[in-house]
Amino acid sequence: MTTTDSDYADDDPIVACTIRRDPDGFELLIEDMESVLGDKWGDLGFAEALMFFNQPDAQHLEFVAMAIDDQDEDNIAMLGEVISQARHHAIKVILIAEEVSPSALHQLLRKGADEFVPYPLPEGELAAAIERIQTPAPEAVATAPARKSAAGTKEGAVIVCHGLAGGTGSSTFAVNFAWELANSALTKKGETEPKVCLIDLDLQFGAIGTYLDLPRREAIYELLSDTESMDDDAFKQALLDFEGKLQVLTSPAEMLPLDIITSDDVQRLIAMARSHFDFVVIDMPSTLVAWSESILNTAHVYFALMELDMRSAQNTQRLKRALQAEDLPVEKLRYVLNRAPKSLDLNGKSRVKRLAESLDIRIEVLLPDGGRQVLHSCDHGQPLAMTAGKNPLRKEIAKLARSIFELGEQNVDEEAA
Repeated sequence: MTTTDSDYADDDPIVACTIRRDPDGFELLIEDMESVLGDKWGDLGFAEALMFFNQPDAQHLEFVAMAIDDQDEDNIAMLGEVISQARHHAIKVILIAEEVSPSALHQLLRKGADEFVPYPLPEGELAAAIERIQTPAPEAVATAPARKSAAGTKEGAVIVCHGLAGGTGSSTFAVNFAWELANSALTKKGETEPKVCLIDLDLQFGAIGTYLDLPRREAIYELLSDTESMDDDAFKQALLDFEGKLQVLTSPAEMLPLDIITSDDVQRLIAMARSHFDFVVIDMPSTLVAWSESILNTAHVYFALMELDMRSAQNTQRLKRALQAEDLPVEKLRYVLNRAPKSLDLNGKSRVKRLAESLDIRIEVLLPDGGRQVLHSCDHGQPLAMTAGKNPLRKEIAKLARSIFELGEQNVDEEAA
């Protein structure tokens, strides 16, 4: 239905509106609105919506369903303003999108849209979205004291390790970096040991469990397949303890498709981990997936590991282009060169400089080649610090972990002041 002056004058006020560019578009949405709300809704254009929000009749609105397609991306600023004004008037926003680019969706969701539903609408999805936004948030007083003590109260830093080519050492780096972080406070008297969680999100070929000689448990698949019902107990039961200092979420026992989890699943998992740990270290698959954007946006530090070869150079260039095309924060990437030339290798250092200049990047960390000790470390089930403490790679990773820990301590001190 469409709104008219007589509609606004009815004693039975409208509680929702659709907002769309073309009054004849998104027919399935109109059918679903009529099925769910009957006559208690209206239909507006984008400019009309901005004016209507300021009218007295708008005070009865509970939500709007804003329907957009690829043609609306030219007016992204107006769409964002519609969402902002709706939020200003305490009106929920359901975003209905058809063939809209991820970058445009990202901008609109950041403006404050409460729900996103793809078009054509899956059966019953609009009704489910309406139910979700109408469900009141649980009151804080309803939380039982015992449950409150078990819930996480931290806001841990998220550190991501992503290999830009096969064999660049992402898993080796992630394991040893997480272990060094867990032990980074032991060199100063009076410091408390940070709580560190290591998560393997390479659902097909994850090697974290192998590196640390940890079993792959069925509880991990159960956790990932139903993150909506995940609570503190379920999360803790899926973790494995390593030497009393590191908590590990390995990859599942079976090889799973990377799209078995969604961006929402990943966000819930990371939020849960952050609430219980000071640092959350994530080992990523080398493949870009639908939820890679969520990881990149959430990460405080995103290490991109590469080597001094053509594979890494080409993949780095392709990754940069992909992120820039979607308007994603490519500046978050911190490039790490593994198996870097030795300090006396002047020719090698010149190659590193040319590589960085040709890719227009800054290589911030140079990791030395640890030799055979590193190649065999995954068979020992222990980090390098426990099997080869004097290895040059281990020393460099320990130095990097210590600097990250000290930076975190400095930020905490500044916030406290």
